Amino acid sequence: MHFTLEVRSSNQPHDLERLATALAEAELVVGEFRFSRIGRHEITVCDVKTAPLKREDAAVLPRGNDTAADAAGLQRLLSTVLGPDCDIVLSPGDRRACGEAAAAPTLVLTAIMSSCASSDLGRLFGAVTRAGARFQQVYQLATPSPGADMRCIEAQIVPPAACSVRELREQLLSDMAPLPMDIALQPASLLRRSKRLLLMDMDSTLIQMEVIDALAEVHGVGEEVRAVTEAAMRGDLPFEQSLTQRVALLAGLEASALGRLADALPLTPGAERLVRVLKVLGYRLGIVSGGFTFAAERLKAQLGLDYAFANTLEVAEGKLTGRVLAPIITPERKADLLEVVAQQEHIRLAQTVAVGDGANDLLMLQRAGLGIAFHAKPRLKAAADTALSSGGLDRILYFLGLRDEDIQALDAGSQDLLSHT
Repeated sequence: MHFTLEVRSSNQPHDLERLATALAEAELVVGEFRFSRIGRHEITVCDVKTAPLKREDAAVLPRGNDTAADAAGLQRLLSTVLGPDCDIVLSPGDRRACGEAAAAPTLVLTAIMSSCASSDLGRLFGAVTRAGARFQQVYQLATPSPGADMRCIEAQIVPPAACSVRELREQLLSDMAPLPMDIALQPASLLRRSKRLLLMDMDSTLIQMEVIDALAEVHGVGEEVRAVTEAAMRGDLPFEQSLTQRVALLAGLEASALGRLADALPLTPGAERLVRVLKVLGYRLGIVSGGFTFAAERLKAQLGLDYAFANTLEVAEGKLTGRVLAPIITPERKADLLEVVAQQEHIRLAQTVAVGDGANDLLMLQRAGLGIAFHAKPRLKAAADTALSSGGLDRILYFLGLRDEDIQALDAGSQDLLSHT
């Protein structure tokens, strides 16, 4: 005989040892077991079933065919053992028998809301239900505070049977529109919390600028280069073609301009915190950019990154020639470099994260275990599995399952580490 048992208390903690002992005395086998505490309230939910009888006089409860009698007897026993301050709910059958199949695939939904309104939270819950998904667990990674007008919810859900992850995410975003919200859906596996490599695009991702546009402004060809850059990031031009066209317009620029620009690269908000926290967790970090090595190498040294891949501008007699040295970092090469670094570090692709903003990042994002379109162009945002459209780079940490208190503790730990080096 199977039962689902819920024990709830609020005035005082219920004794888990006494509960387990009572179930053992009743010769009940405990299956799935969960305990949680919310404020003063404690809830225990478990699946129990009767064990085969070894001898007739060993039974604590009646073992006939009367399910109601068995449930009533067990409820009386538990009420006696746990006392009057515990509410006991006992239902015939277990949760799996009621639709929670043991092998049902589960997803982790991470929702970052720029609004803290309770009504918006309700809309999220409603959107998940309307999509045909079922909640298993819900908890907060980030709670509203005076200095942070945002909320981050993480939920474990069972998706509808005939719905892909992409379709479910699109349905949720459509249902929530126009509320500003970023949603990630990932398989509920240990690999989600064991990522070990993060590679980022540089221009308009790690830094708040397009380096080639800045060089063009110095050289007086800003308008022409910006037009080609926009076409390339939208995906209207093949990246390699757009790069050679733009670099050709830089011919004759003094090479000294590169150093001056590298000294003033504006980091994206949250970049330093993201790097600090992930370094404490043992991540390998790097840049894979269609930009240029003089900027990527400076950022690598400044942030203490492990890798920097970018294009090299040819210089002759102290001036740019207007050519890029081979090999060029194409979209295909970006994806290949992610795989090469992962192999070199003995890290599975499922344990990698890639972040970018333009169409030339799509293949890299698709190859990674978690690909994040960061403040991305519409074409990349539509094609990527995950997008982050608000806040800084450190919001990526929520997609990795970290809570606010985890982030603060790890960030403090990074500062302690630096103070001892």
